Amino acid sequence: MSPSHLARFGADGPSPALLAAAGRTYTGAGVAASAIGMDKPLFKSIARGLGLPVLDWLELGRRRWETDRAGVLDEVGGFARAHGDERLIVKPARLGSSVGMTLAHGPAERAGALATAFEHDTLALVERYVVGARELEVAVLGNDPGQIELYGPGEILSGHEFYDYDAKYTPGLSETTPSAEIEPRLRATILKIARDAYRAIGTEGFARLDFLIEGETPFLSEINTIPGFTPISLFPAMAAAGGYDFAGVAARIVDLAVDRWDGRVRRRLVPGDLPR
Repeated sequence: MSPSHLARFGADGPSPALLAAAGRTYTGAGVAASAIGMDKPLFKSIARGLGLPVLDWLELGRRRWETDRAGVLDEVGGFARAHGDERLIVKPARLGSSVGMTLAHGPAERAGALATAFEHDTLALVERYVVGARELEVAVLGNDPGQIELYGPGEILSGHEFYDYDAKYTPGLSETTPSAEIEPRLRATILKIARDAYRAIGTEGFARLDFLIEGETPFLSEINTIPGFTPISLFPAMAAAGGYDFAGVAARIVDLAVDRWDGRVRRRLVPGDLPR
């Protein structure tokens, strides 16, 4: 297969659905896993249904916000009071890189936070703010559910109050380590949750699983089916534990894409196959 058949690795590009319809292979997750991973409330619902630990959340639609702002803010206020902290994380439900994500410190900041989220999506996600949470990440490689490679967890030390866009992409603002200092039991638990979530939505190729740690309790935050590959990104750094340098992990991801392409079902239905 020529390199021209490969798409998507390391950059924004056509969706898996378009690439699959065009008969092109691509790196990373397939259509279903990519869609689930991008839809944070859907991913959290699936994870919770499987018994995986996730933070409580609210889903709020833009149309309701436009017609009943007072009712939405009352619901958000009740959610905050139920969790004993006025601080809330508000973000677009189907976006990445912390774009449109805000920490609302109290009631006065909630309307602005929701308005910001709705600039980017028709659905907003509200979660409680975990005070002093550690932010850990796990790198996963593999197609076969029985042969998944897990590396990490690594840790992010954000230069801001939470890991916002600037904290992620401003050189020198945040610090990362590919090997977090945690107890072996907690590490084993985090890796198991990452493996279970990766398998549950049918992820292939590679992904990064993000966690918030409250005390010794891990919460699965989200899955990133196209994780960052910047100089401060943890995914390639964590994969170094498996003997991969940057070029090596990129080659491994391409090899996994080729492997999936080679194992595809080649027969397609034609009109003559359908009953009449």
